[in-house]
Amino acid sequence: MRACIDIGGTKVAVSLNRGDGLELHARRSEPTAKTGNNDALAMQVLRMVDEACAEMGVPAHEVRQAGVASCGPFVLRDGLLELAAPNICGGLRGPERGLPNTWETALLEAPLRKRFDDLRVENDCIGALEAERRWGALQGFDHCAYVTWSTGIGMGLCVDGHVLRGKNGNAGHAGHMFVSDNDDALCGCGNIGDVEALVAGSAIERRFSQDAATLLGKAQSGDVPSQVIVDDLCRVLGRALYNLTVTLDLQRISLGGSVFNNNIDYLLPRLQSQVRGKLPALTDGCELVAAGLSDRVGDYAALALLV
Repeated sequence: MRACIDIGGTKVAVSLNRGDGLELHARRSEPTAKTGNNDALAMQVLRMVDEACAEMGVPAHEVRQAGVASCGPFVLRDGLLELAAPNICGGLRGPERGLPNTWETALLEAPLRKRFDDLRVENDCIGALEAERRWGALQGFDHCAYVTWSTGIGMGLCVDGHVLRGKNGNAGHAGHMFVSDNDDALCGCGNIGDVEALVAGSAIERRFSQDAATLLGKAQSGDVPSQVIVDDLCRVLGRALYNLTVTLDLQRISLGGSVFNNNIDYLLPRLQSQVRGKLPALTDGCELVAAGLSDRVGDYAALALLV
């Protein structure tokens, strides 16, 4: 039995896997801990693993292996990963963003290593990329990416069959590329006008005083002002996808995340239009598709780190 842990800016999900297939057991989900000491998130994860073990009737001390797919970025301290996640750590840009803590980092790997003998921690989009390459829409592709449009914007990248990680495991944080000088778009990382600050689910509510579900619902019901806003959001993210395509010479980009998954039919063609036909020598042959694992990609991301 091993633990599969998915950490996002909005929620933490934990489940158990027996090691002999894709079935996940005793899944539970909670809002991400953002108050107390900066080990609160790690303590939440450990408690949830113990609760999952209790549900399965498995002694907690027997679960010694864990895969952790977590939002980032990461920083290394004494060789161990800590989170410097803009949607979790209020010390990065807390007062302006309203996050209820002053953490500059959230402890992660150090507390978990005290509990698990075999632990792999990766950016959640790297985990999702590996899951999509094993079981989803990226099977058979050596030049591909997974992109999430959710609370934040994240990306996992693969070129020549090699998953890109970078010096601290942060390759793929293209959600923090600058695309605008818009002064109302403050990212939790401190940037003003990066992709995440403009289009992420958390940004939509700050910028337009309505959550993504409300905005997308109105747009799809024919509300013209909402359609204009959504078209602009798709232009920003679509340009980021174009930049990925021409920089990495990709074959396919798999898209997921709560904002995208709940509005695939409306958003996918708008994103495709930002890539298709632009510099065909580099964009022809690159597809934008919905994640094959759909809304389960986060669950399987952690499992993919263990197989």
